[in-house]
Amino acid sequence: MNDQPATSASPTRAEHAAGMAEYRAEGARLAKQLGNRGPVRFDENGKLHPDILAAYWEKGFYVFEGVIDAAELEELRADANNMIERAPVNRDAKVDAQGRPALGLDFATLPYTFIKPLSDPWGGTDVLGGRHPTQMTQPKAAEDAPEDVLYLMRSMCQSMDSGLRLYGHPQLLTIAEGINGADFVPFNDAIFVKQPGLGGSVSWHQDGVTHWDSPDWNEGIHGFNFQVQLYPSTTGNCLWVVPGTHKDGRADIKQIVADNGGSDMLPGAVPLTCQGGDVTIVNRQALHGSFANTSPDLRVSLTFGFHRRASVLGQSGALSVRAEDVYSEQRVFERSAVIAVAINARKNYHTGEAPYHYQPFAGLEDDHRLTDETYDRVIRDYSLKDLAI
Repeated sequence: MNDQPATSASPTRAEHAAGMAEYRAEGARLAKQLGNRGPVRFDENGKLHPDILAAYWEKGFYVFEGVIDAAELEELRADANNMIERAPVNRDAKVDAQGRPALGLDFATLPYTFIKPLSDPWGGTDVLGGRHPTQMTQPKAAEDAPEDVLYLMRSMCQSMDSGLRLYGHPQLLTIAEGINGADFVPFNDAIFVKQPGLGGSVSWHQDGVTHWDSPDWNEGIHGFNFQVQLYPSTTGNCLWVVPGTHKDGRADIKQIVADNGGSDMLPGAVPLTCQGGDVTIVNRQALHGSFANTSPDLRVSLTFGFHRRASVLGQSGALSVRAEDVYSEQRVFERSAVIAVAINARKNYHTGEAPYHYQPFAGLEDDHRLTDETYDRVIRDYSLKDLAI
C-alpha cells in the first residue's frame, strides 16, 4: 500500500488548507448551480420521482437531504463510534485503546484499514485494479500525529445492528430500484473515516473496472454507491465529483491531471457537501475523489452500493474480490439475501414503517427473518460474497 509519509517538500496541514480555499469556494459555487439536491421524492405509484432520475442521469450524482431521521442518525453514530473505539490501536495490534480485544478478530477478514496520517494509500499503485493512477497531495501531519490512523471500516451489517437496519431502509431501496431495476443486487459496503487533520485522501478514479470495453456498455452498467453522512460534510472533507463524466467512458486520469499542470485540483469538480442524515448517490463511472482532511471537521460516511443484476451475472471477481470467483445465480442469491434479512430486521425495529418489498425474494420472506440461524447463514462474513465489477 502506497501510504508513505509526506516528504519535506509537502505542504503543512495549514498550507494545504489555505492553498485549497479558493478552489473549495469555486466548487461550492458550481455545485449550487446544478439542481441535483433536495429531499427524496416519489411519484403517485411510490417510485422514485422522474425529475430526480433525470437529474441523476444528467449529472451522475444526487444529494438527498434529510433522509435519515434524528433518532436513527443517533443510533448509527453510536454504533459507528463503537466500531471506531473498538478498532485496534494500530495496523498490527490485536487490542483497542482500552486494552480490550479489538472488534472483528473473529471475522473472516479484519474490518479495519489503517494508513499514515493525511496519506493517499491507493494513488499511483496497482491496488484495486489500478483504478487510482495518480496520487493526491500528501500534506505533512502534525508532529504529535499518530503513526497509523483509521481509514476504512467494513462489514457494517455484521458490526452494527443499526447498519443492518439501514441496509433495509425502504426509501434507499426504492431509490436503488429506480436506478437499477426491481431485480437490483448488492455490491459491497465500507465506512470512510476522515478524522480532522489526519484523514487520508482517495485519489481521482472511476469505480468500475469490468465493463469499459463491453459492447453493451452504457452510463449505468457499473452501478452506483450510496453514502450516508453521519456528520456534516464540508468542502474540506467531503467527496468531490466531476459532473457528467459517467457518460464519457473510461477517463485518462493521468492525462487529465497532466493537462491540469499536475495539480489534483481538477477544474469543474464540485463538492458533495451535506448535513448529517443526508445521503449521496454517485454513479460508479463518474470521476470522483477526496482530498486529505486538513480541515477541523470529522467525516464518517457509510458507503454501500448496488448493481443491475444483468451487469453482475456471469462476471468474475474484481477489485478486492478474488478473480477466480464467478458470480453465479447462487452467488448472487446468497449475497442478495443480506438485503432480505436487513428488511426484516428493520421491519421488526421500525414497526410503524412500511417495509420495502424486494422482488428477487418475493415469497421467500419467511426464510429470511432475522434469527440466530439466518444471522450465521447470511450475515456472518457476508463480505466474502461481495459482487464487485
